[in-house]
Amino acid sequence: MKKIKPWLSAMRLRTLPLSVSGIILGTCFAIYNGRFSWWVLILAILTTISLQILSNLANDYGDGIKGTDNANRVGPKRAIQSGVITPDEMLDAIKFNIVVVIILTLSLIMAAFGPNNFLFLLLFVFLGGISVYAALNYTMGDSPYGYRALGDVFVFIFFGLISTIGSYLLYVHTIDHLVVLPAIALGLLSVGVLNLNNMRDLEADAKVGKITIAVKLGIKRAKLYHYFLIVGAMLTSVVFSIFYYIEESYNFLYLIAFIPFLIHLKKIKAAKAPNDFDSQLKVLALSTFLFALLLGVGYVLY
Repeated sequence: MKKIKPWLSAMRLRTLPLSVSGIILGTCFAIYNGRFSWWVLILAILTTISLQILSNLANDYGDGIKGTDNANRVGPKRAIQSGVITPDEMLDAIKFNIVVVIILTLSLIMAAFGPNNFLFLLLFVFLGGISVYAALNYTMGDSPYGYRALGDVFVFIFFGLISTIGSYLLYVHTIDHLVVLPAIALGLLSVGVLNLNNMRDLEADAKVGKITIAVKLGIKRAKLYHYFLIVGAMLTSVVFSIFYYIEESYNFLYLIAFIPFLIHLKKIKAAKAPNDFDSQLKVLALSTFLFALLLGVGYVLY
């Protein structure tokens, strides 16, 4: 019982709403096109959450044994860093979580496609495999991509493109240009969350040799990069709504989410200390979730 709280902290539950944003968005556009399954939705959410938890545990383990998480780190203490969970215990949890991901992924594939759609089965087995690889190798291993300024690319691909387009494909069984721009917008916002985290940890990461985009750019240019990500996502979504206008005001419902985005950008402009960036992590993550929900619902209501 004493370790329940540390394990929940290691799972970083506050990251879960962002992880399911693409599932919600892809599902809403599938409903817009007349396709939906409760089983697919439930299994897709569970699979995504299990992958996110796997990534969080692996991140805790990788940064913990490399010494990246140390006394200089700002934000919630990691499990291995604090000593409440040992590296061996974390590694066992990671292995268990991989088994859970495999079971959920196979269940999702069968629910979505059945046993006869071999090409789709093969595609999603492959996507599941590279998702596990990406979750593990962000900070784990001898050459983790998170230490080589590649985290932004992987987040854009997995949290934006694969999450949104992939979830849509689970229902509709075809790739549709309809979901490409929303997937790009969500990917940019998700990278924004990572960049915010990296701006917070910039000095600490640089000291231990963890090279992120923020470390490469420096804080001033990292802020400009952040503005590009958030404003780029906003403009992409507006372009999408113009191209796919449905003669109803509902498809502009997501503009409500622009209010917290703009307030967030103002806060980032004024941010100086690591805690200033840390305080905005939850704000941007939840604003992104709201954006995805409103963008998707706007087309469901049509």
